[in-house]
Amino acid sequence: MTRFNRDEKFLTVDNVGNLRLKWSYQTGDVVWSSPAVVDGVVYVGSLDHKLYALDGHTGAKLWSYTVGDSVQTSPAVADGIVYVGSWDDNVYALNAHTGKLLWTFPTGDHVLSSPTVVGGVVYVGSWDGNVYALNARTGAYLWSYQTGCAFFGCGVSSSPAVANGMVYAGSWDGGVYALSARTGVLKWSYTTNYIVISSAAVANGVVYIGSEDNSLSALDGRKGSLRWTYSASDPVFSSPAIANGVVYVGVGDAPNSGVYAVDAQTGALLWNYPTSNSVVSSPAVANGVVYVGSDDNNLYALDARSGAKLWSYPTAGGVDSSPAVVNGVVYVGSDDGKVYAFTLKGSGHGVAISKGVHGRRIPKPR
Repeated sequence: MTRFNRDEKFLTVDNVGNLRLKWSYQTGDVVWSSPAVVDGVVYVGSLDHKLYALDGHTGAKLWSYTVGDSVQTSPAVADGIVYVGSWDDNVYALNAHTGKLLWTFPTGDHVLSSPTVVGGVVYVGSWDGNVYALNARTGAYLWSYQTGCAFFGCGVSSSPAVANGMVYAGSWDGGVYALSARTGVLKWSYTTNYIVISSAAVANGVVYIGSEDNSLSALDGRKGSLRWTYSASDPVFSSPAIANGVVYVGVGDAPNSGVYAVDAQTGALLWNYPTSNSVVSSPAVANGVVYVGSDDNNLYALDARSGAKLWSYPTAGGVDSSPAVVNGVVYVGSDDGKVYAFTLKGSGHGVAISKGVHGRRIPKPR
């Protein structure tokens, strides 16, 4: 759960500046969902109430499935099944090859949390304040945990991170919760000073998560004790990525918006790259490059060591979707309603079978 693709070999710090548009696909509304790319297929949701499956090589639509309201969450793909939540209060499971509905699970409110699938279990949050565990094959209810209510009410839009037998999720009550993945029993909780919509990243037994109290925190994964906090001077909506001992996260709003790199051990700032608008998009790190979108309408590629801009591409809307980087291709959605794919000029990359790499984003509250 680090958003670090160790398998990317094609795109490098030296050649990423040569990225070119490979294709784009126009959906019927804004795309906040982050693409999941598996076996050459791009799965992504849109506010037009649809989940799409697109050919990763050409951008051609393979199928789409219409749900009862917007799809703001990012899909998860496992064992030939696509899982996604919707503003219509339901979690859906679809056949990844055909788009046929396999099951639905009704929660008590909107689903803005992106599902996580581990060990045959789907973990997902709901606006009703619960974290749910469901049987991945049948959709049967296994357990749920009710978080608290504070600030603007109840709600879990943070997407669960699962590691070492634990489920970690943030809540609109300002809490970060650690639950037993098997039973849902609370192991510990940590309270920030405001809403947590950021999703946790877990590495080496440490949980990294942002809060709208302007903080990025590192917590002991077993006990929940605070290791360090970095004050970002603005809300942290984005979910962190971890690679090679560095935590990367987006920050909004202006004038302090941008991408920040922090030492994973100490919380010391290493660099920040300023953007002209908020960064809700969660960074993806691959082969020394940080890929991230911004509400300034750009997708960026930054040098992971220095923060120097290596490449950017302007879309016709904000980029809140988090990029997915798979086999030399960068996929992302935009507020202009399009899904984009970028690759090196003349490259034939993107034809290899991926290992289930997918981006995850934190949907905006409505």
